[in-house]
Amino acid sequence: MITKRIIPCLDVRNGRVVKGVNFEGVSDVSSPVELGKYYSDSGADELVFYDITASFEGRRLFTDILREVASQIFIPLTVGGGINSVDDFDRVLKCGADKVSVNSGAIKRPELIREAATRYGDQCVVLSVDVKRVGDEFRVFAKGGREDTGMEAIGWIKRGVSLGAGEIVVNSIDTDGVKHGFDLPLLERVLDAVRVPVIASGGAGGIGDFVDLFKTLPEIDAGLAASIFHFGEVTIPDLKRTLKENGINVRL
Repeated sequence: MITKRIIPCLDVRNGRVVKGVNFEGVSDVSSPVELGKYYSDSGADELVFYDITASFEGRRLFTDILREVASQIFIPLTVGGGINSVDDFDRVLKCGADKVSVNSGAIKRPELIREAATRYGDQCVVLSVDVKRVGDEFRVFAKGGREDTGMEAIGWIKRGVSLGAGEIVVNSIDTDGVKHGFDLPLLERVLDAVRVPVIASGGAGGIGDFVDLFKTLPEIDAGLAASIFHFGEVTIPDLKRTLKENGINVRL
């Protein structure tokens, strides 16, 4: 049985970890270096580092802070934000990232996925997709959830996988920071569409939401969360113990 992964997410703005609701109203949380080390020591399976305003501000990702975070952790690190070229992949990998997450850069130029997968392998390329309901459609948003691309999300995810994305992070804008549970209907649609690892992001409010996620959608590979970990509402050891007690395979 495949081990389910628990992944804290560091949304970094101006060198600090921040968190908001529905991608808006962000507030300061902590130092990414301190928080990254804490999660690595607490038993997180991976860590995600997003420079959340790099694409919107049209600049390159903060590599100095990234190097510091990478030097303090001993778990796989996925990095995203302002990734627009294979050179950007190269730069963050040299800073200590294990995988690189693309979002707005891939929307602008989908061939970036194929180019990066060809050079570094599919396992290195993570397609992160910010999804929001618009009418009766799941729609892809860009630039940190600020811009409706008009693209239908499931079709875009399938295209990304066909180009070489080895993993998908599904960020539900509708449930982000609301703490009422993961967006199970959206995740089910994604799981039906692709056969690569899928990570659920957005909506975790407590341990029970992770139990519901893995029980309802046993094909899901990982659950990603931010604020419930950042503010100490849930600790990773407690979460993993409860998952184990519910018959969900995790690394303790």
